[in-house]
Formats: sequence, structure tokens, C-alpha cells
Amino acid sequence: MNLLALTLAAALQAAPAPMPLLEGAQAAPDCGELYDLKATTFCVTAPLSGMEAAGKAYIAHLEADGWLVADGNDRRVVFVRRHDGGGCEAMQMLAFFDRSQPAEATTPGYLGFSTLPGDACQGAAEPTPSAS
Repeated sequence: MNLLALTLAAALQAAPAPMPLLEGAQAAPDCGELYDLKATTFCVTAPLSGMEAAGKAYIAHLEADGWLVADGNDRRVVFVRRHDGGGCEAMQMLAFFDRSQPAEATTPGYLGFSTLPGDACQGAAEPTPSAS
């Protein structure tokens, strides 16, 4: 099973994680009608030319809100936030676009945010803050 399929399978068990609309992003409640994410994921959209900046802005926003980057790659970032009483919650940010469209600067790209079920820190090593 490829990484995108695993990521989407995790998203299907998730719940939307509402985010503010940061500069350059617009709400995309239908998540571009892609991957059947709209019921489980809160999505924003920006042109592909602005996706890197939008992704970095959302990472900075989440880090300022106490979330730590725990894992990720070019298309997915997993965040964790510890609870004072123990355990922690997790969410993911997925970056995607409609691959049936040309990968041009004006093609809509999407960032999808969803919580991940369970205690993400149970049996896991302590996440380390990113150096940003």
C-alpha cells in the first residue's frame, strides 16, 4: 500500500480540525471533492504557487499554539500536543491537489487538517520541537 493510501486511510478515522484562514488561503469545505475527505477533514485551498508558503504559515501557527512537529514528509505533517495530565493529541496536515489537472502555478492545491484518534503519545518517544 502506498503512502498516500495509508495517509488517506488514517484520515478516514479522523475528525476535522478547524483552522483559521491564514493569508493566501481560502476555505474549501468540499476539499476539492478529492479523496472523499470532506466529512473527516477541514480543508483550505491556495494556488499551487502559494502552497509552500501556506504550509509554512500553518506550521508556524500550530507551533505557536503548542503543537510540535512529530513526523512528516512533503505531503503530510503530523503534529502532537501534550496534555498537562499526561498523554497527547495528534493531528495531521495533508497537502494535495487534483492530479488529473496540470501542475501549474494557478492549479488549486489543498491543505487538509484532521485529528488522529487515540493517545498519540502512548508508548511513543518524546517529540522534539522543530528548529524553525
